[in-house]
Amino acid sequence: MMQLRISICFLFSLVLFGCHDATSDHAKSPLTIEHKKPAQNHSQPLLLNPDLLDVQLCNAEIQIELRYTTAANFLGEILYTKIKKAYLQKDVAERLAKVQDQLKQRHPGYKLLIYDALRPVDVQQKMWDALDTLAFSERVKFVSNPKNLSLHNMGAAIDLTIIDAEGKPLDMGADFDDIRKIAYPTHESAFLRSGELTAKQYANRSLLRNVMKSQGFRQLPTEWWHFNACSREEAKKNYTVFYTENDIFVNRF
Repeated sequence: MMQLRISICFLFSLVLFGCHDATSDHAKSPLTIEHKKPAQNHSQPLLLNPDLLDVQLCNAEIQIELRYTTAANFLGEILYTKIKKAYLQKDVAERLAKVQDQLKQRHPGYKLLIYDALRPVDVQQKMWDALDTLAFSERVKFVSNPKNLSLHNMGAAIDLTIIDAEGKPLDMGADFDDIRKIAYPTHESAFLRSGELTAKQYANRSLLRNVMKSQGFRQLPTEWWHFNACSREEAKKNYTVFYTENDIFVNRF
């Protein structure tokens, strides 16, 4: 009888410790280990689309003051959250770098100052919508219809001015994004005759126009600050359209 009790106790111990070991092994099994994904590093630098180039990498003397990264624009709100540099198609950026070289030769100390370069279509739409009180024929003079695209949307247009050796913008007789007729290059002669545009202001506009023209840039008839690198048809054929800020960067969020 004593032997039977010992055997039963022995068997019970085997079962008890066997269960404990099995549980322990199961806990150590790699099949039950949770592998947590590493937290995403949202501070990583954005990688630029290979079609584009930061203008200042072509020519560090070119300055930027992107108006749509702040509320200091005609909409009064920040329109760019990821765009911090002036981006253009590579060949367009290289041409603009040569414009800076031309400007420096003519006026040492003078520099180009960029107000806007690549602009996504969704921002273009916001601008278009903001001017809905204007007649269609007037609105298209100031903002391209997003349905037809703007050369800004393809990195083939630049809004810019010139600053002197002290960093002060030259007086152009009208500010950037001024929709009044005095900002129109096509009306310069009339405003010059009336005295509303001074000879110095006219000369400053002419300087900007001439150095840009030296590299094939074409001025918009209604904006002294806007220059196209090519026609819209050429741009649509050769360049990518950027619809949102996320399209500009390879590692999208």
